[in-house]
Amino acid sequence: MTGVRDIEIRIATVEDAERVSAFAARTFAETFAADNAAEDMALHLATTYTPELQRTELADRTMRTLVAERDGEMVAYAQLASHEAPGCVTGAAPIELARIYIDRAWHGHGIAQAMMRRAIEEAKQMGGETLWLGVWERNPRAIAFYRKMGFTDVGSHDFVLGRDVQTDRVMQRPIGDDVRAGG
Repeated sequence: MTGVRDIEIRIATVEDAERVSAFAARTFAETFAADNAAEDMALHLATTYTPELQRTELADRTMRTLVAERDGEMVAYAQLASHEAPGCVTGAAPIELARIYIDRAWHGHGIAQAMMRRAIEEAKQMGGETLWLGVWERNPRAIAFYRKMGFTDVGSHDFVLGRDVQTDRVMQRPIGDDVRAGG
């Protein structure tokens, strides 16, 4: 397998809805299914990652979805959203990093860092000054990655997976002029 230099990161279009839907559902399930009830996971996947919903999100001007591809195969995606942030997010002009998932086979190859750098650039272009996200409190690997990328924990909010109400840590970082994201 090769590295991040072989990856193209681009803004997804409505035509990508089917592929984004399948990739998003698969990577979410791979990440969280083992730690959650099957019925909650099935309900979440059925209501969050449908092709119809992805088409709507891809057409929404307050959202931006990035896909990373190698030879036409999707290896990662990220989604930004410009909407009201939780009260614990104190930075100016907040943009949410609503999703960022890397295909498991590509973990450890620099794709997550490249996606984060591009997400920060896109958030800045969307008028953002602060990037924030919610991360499951029981996902220490992701929390450590976000800390490495310059995020700090500022509070918590609920995340509903199916019928299970879980706690996400809310993290934020200034966007600033430096979009290197952790160097």
